[in-house]
Amino acid sequence: MTSSRKNKTLLIDREAASALEILKCGLLKPLIRLMSQKEKDLVLKTGLIDGVTFPLPFILAPSGTRNEKVLKELSVGEEITLLCEGEEFATLIVDETFQTDPHERMRYTFGTDDLSHPGVKVVIKRLGSWAVSGEYTLLCTKLNQNTGNKELINTAKRNINAKHTTALILTANPLHRANERLIRQTIDTTDLLVIFLTKSNEQKNLSYALRKEALEFFLNNFLPRNRVVIVPLENSYIFAGHNELIIDAIVAKNYGCDRLTVSRDNTGLGMFYDANAYKSIIDNFIGIDIEIKLESEYVYCNQCTTLVGKSTCPHGQHHQIAYHADSILELLELGLLPPTILIRKEISAFLLSKLFPNRFKNLEKLYSDILPVEGLLREHTESDFYIELMKLYQTTSLT
Repeated sequence: MTSSRKNKTLLIDREAASALEILKCGLLKPLIRLMSQKEKDLVLKTGLIDGVTFPLPFILAPSGTRNEKVLKELSVGEEITLLCEGEEFATLIVDETFQTDPHERMRYTFGTDDLSHPGVKVVIKRLGSWAVSGEYTLLCTKLNQNTGNKELINTAKRNINAKHTTALILTANPLHRANERLIRQTIDTTDLLVIFLTKSNEQKNLSYALRKEALEFFLNNFLPRNRVVIVPLENSYIFAGHNELIIDAIVAKNYGCDRLTVSRDNTGLGMFYDANAYKSIIDNFIGIDIEIKLESEYVYCNQCTTLVGKSTCPHGQHHQIAYHADSILELLELGLLPPTILIRKEISAFLLSKLFPNRFKNLEKLYSDILPVEGLLREHTESDFYIELMKLYQTTSLT
């Protein structure tokens, strides 16, 4: 085999590298290789691979003038090296190169190629108009430890002798009370819960690392740790768009889950009314052997004075507070503590302490001046301060 140092090179980003690793680890079966032009066209026409639903073309078409020049000059059987962030990520033996339309890919991924769409605006910049297919070998697997995650899930199954393993897909941006209820409801109906934490194409969001840290904090402090596994799906845009639920189901199945829980407010459902019944994209799944359970959309009702399923609450929308993640996030980004009916105070405190580090000039003086103290001398963190401050907001007068 030719030394990779002498090969022609293509430059790919972390998202492309992540998608290639997901494919190589068998997480997109029945898809097991990069699509050729013929296979791409067949998927666009039928929405199927080997008789199984698959929503979009899976091809490698990196953007950039340099990449396009290299792709146009490749020969069948030639070995090339894929570089990610300056490191050799994989080698690929060329089967075919062909032209492709980035706008067509956007329409099948997001349902539109309108640049005002946040997903399209971000993703289309990284897609080129020439693609390459062929067998590839990974040289670097540090971006996503998919094989390790599989073993993590299998170990958790063995430890509790799990008969059923349920997947839940979250962005947790931020992790709010409705997310919590969905997590707990799912744990109640399964042996093991696997939470797949995905990225968001929105530019305005908490960093992925912070969202993951917050979710782990919640797991370690408020959930049965032996029954929940968190798996990161950070770097690939394939988990976005109007077909995301199909990819979610395929990946969850290939990770060893036999169930997938989906909230009814999931935009990927594509709910519609037909023949006197509600239907969704799930009704068009073919060959994806996983049970999908739809959970209610949760709201806070000021008449019920608790978190309720929207479909079971008898009071109108004027009594219900919906969990709009973007609005809760805006409060946090302004440095405000959201009400505890929206987000757990420990999570708010954790996030604010990370978003605004060293915010207070003299934390200990502020702490002792406005908060009750136990008389013991100890150092307080900003997270401690936010939690105690929230308790004051909840204090009422007896007069």
